[in-house]
Amino acid sequence: MAEASVLTAREHVLPSGDAGQPLSIDSANPRNYYQAINAPAEMPRVTIDGRLFVPKNASKRLPVVIVVPGSLGVAPSHLRHAQTFVELGIAACVIDPFGRRGVTSTVSNQAQYSFAASAYDVLASVRVLSREPAIDAKRIGAQGHSRGGSAVLTAAMRRFSAPALGDSLALHAIYAAYPWCGHQFQDPDVGATVVRAVIGDRDDWCLPQCAQGHIQAIRLRGGRATLRLFHGAGHSFDRGTAIETLADAAVSPDSPITFIADDGAMVHPVSGKADPETVDYDTFVYALKAGYGRRGAKIGSQGGDAEAFRADMIEFWSATMLGGSR
Repeated sequence: MAEASVLTAREHVLPSGDAGQPLSIDSANPRNYYQAINAPAEMPRVTIDGRLFVPKNASKRLPVVIVVPGSLGVAPSHLRHAQTFVELGIAACVIDPFGRRGVTSTVSNQAQYSFAASAYDVLASVRVLSREPAIDAKRIGAQGHSRGGSAVLTAAMRRFSAPALGDSLALHAIYAAYPWCGHQFQDPDVGATVVRAVIGDRDDWCLPQCAQGHIQAIRLRGGRATLRLFHGAGHSFDRGTAIETLADAAVSPDSPITFIADDGAMVHPVSGKADPETVDYDTFVYALKAGYGRRGAKIGSQGGDAEAFRADMIEFWSATMLGGSR
């Protein structure tokens, strides 16, 4: 679940030169979803960095989109998307989940911190942004890429978000770009959050069928959810650079889904039993022993991939944040 080259915190500047407003976001490292939901006081705390970019000369409270990177951290493509939001009249908050955790990449090892922690970062960012004077707390969205796409999908789940944010605060909309959907809540209730997922039909990191099933489950639960499959596109197809292979990428796209019970306990794919003690590492080991794991996967764009992504992204956020039609 990769993204473009790693940038240091000093390089988290928009192409326009706007350095934004630094934010310190109080988040946590839950060992799994169960702990995040049932024992938040026991979660080790961590502070992550963010940068808030606000359109100049704004005269009213603005909608904002949290940009959540993938397994290589903040990339130039994320900053380009943030600038696009600012140009549309939408604030952007780019978060860095890696720096303060001492992580440089999760490409070869996704278990360095939990997927529950990735989703909790999003909720922690919502909490901070809701208190910013320039931000409309009722119009906070999140756009996640790859591992970040998984994070925003989980952060939209009421079973996960309500214990952290309460009933009065929630994501207004999410845009999950080529998300890994290997963890799914059995009750995929997203409340009023508008959900959009996009993925290429040639993605060899994340299974398109898995994303399709996840979005359909949200729809059947009554959520406003759509998915677009991009023909011929692979992983990170918004990147805007030539397709390349990351030889050390550890992936298992065909592995069975690990479902999550209402209390956050992970359900083992084979036994069907929910265990509050199960963590990501346990399910990854199962996938390897079952023969699903492999090394090497591709990222990048070809043809008009990046332009098609940008157009879809603009249409979605214009409709959900600025009142455009969709």
